[in-house]
Parts: sequence; structure tokens; C-alpha cells
Amino acid sequence: MVRKNFDQELEKLNQELLKMGSMVEEAIHKAVTSLAESDVELAKEVKENDDAIDDFEVDIEKKCIRLIALQQPVAKDLRTIGMISKIITDLERMGDYAYNIARITTEIANEPLIKPLVDIPRMTKITQEMVRECLDAFVNLDIEKAKEVAAMDEEVDRINDQILRELLTYMMEDASTITQATRLMFAGRYLERIADHATNICERIVYMVTGERVSL
Repeated sequence: MVRKNFDQELEKLNQELLKMGSMVEEAIHKAVTSLAESDVELAKEVKENDDAIDDFEVDIEKKCIRLIALQQPVAKDLRTIGMISKIITDLERMGDYAYNIARITTEIANEPLIKPLVDIPRMTKITQEMVRECLDAFVNLDIEKAKEVAAMDEEVDRINDQILRELLTYMMEDASTITQATRLMFAGRYLERIADHATNICERIVYMVTGERVSL
């Protein structure tokens, strides 16, 4: 009976983590859409929903602590709960980066974009997929999928480098673009950091399953 109750509580934690991940993925999408379309109202939605993501982290963390205190899990079960508490921190940071991108929208919404956004939405599509797939790998304890997701980070880095080079060219050719170009660089950097946190989650999955710490 004790084991059954523990498994049920752990499943609830998994489901809440997935819900939090879904909120983060949506925040990333909305933030970049708001940037590409200069949509201030959509940016406000992202900023307002950030509090809900933060609340999720606090709530899940409390439940992790309670589960450890009441059930006193050991070995793999303890690693699983420990990794959940770390994964929600990664997700919360991703939400913060989405918030930062939305903030950029509100800062530059009244001026035309110096160029249509192409590479940043491409980065977004990959980072969203990384968030979604790394959580799927977590639920299924799928080490191979975790490694595949982590490998996607290289493409995100490559696109971000391309964005930096292109925006630097704009800045050198026209000083009036410097302020906006700098903010767009930050947007790319925030997406790159989201991908890094997804990679962190993949590393945590490997540790949770095998007990071995790896660098992906």
C-alpha cells in the first residue's frame, strides 16, 4: 500500500511537471511571436503568465520535499525526486528567458524591425521541440531520446552565431540600428540559454536512470 501511494504521488508530480513544461513552451512561442509581430498585448500575456510558472515551481518543490519527508525514498526513487526538483528550476529559468524576450517586444514595438525575423523564429521552433521532447524523454526514462535532444543544441548555437554575425553587420553599416540590433542579439541569446537548460534536463535524465553524471 505504501509503495502504491508513493507511485501515485510520483505520477502526480510528473503530470504537474509536464503541465509546467507546456506552459513554458507556450510562453516561448508567444514571446517570439510577439517580437516578430510587434504585438505588445501578446507580450503582456507572457509577462503575466510568468507568475503562474513561478508558482508552479514553488508548488512542485513543496510536494517534492513533502514526498521525501513522508516516504523517505532511497536509491533511484530519491534520485527521481531530486531530479524533478532540479528540472522545475530549469523550466522556471526558461520561463524567465521567455519573459525577457517579451520585455524586448515592449521596448522596440514602436519602431519598425531593422529586418524581418527569420532565424530567431527558426531557433524558437527548435528550442520548443527540445523542451517538449526532453520532458517526453523524462517521462519515459528514454536515455537515447535525451541524447538526441541534447544534440539539437548544436544547431541552436549555430543559428545564434549566424544571428550575431548578421546583426553586427547591420550595426557597422548603420549606427542607428545599434540599439535594436543589440536587443535582438539578446533575444537570440535567451533562446540559446533555453536550449542549454533543455540540455541540462537531458543530462539529468541520464543521471536519474543510470546514476552516472554525463556531459551532453
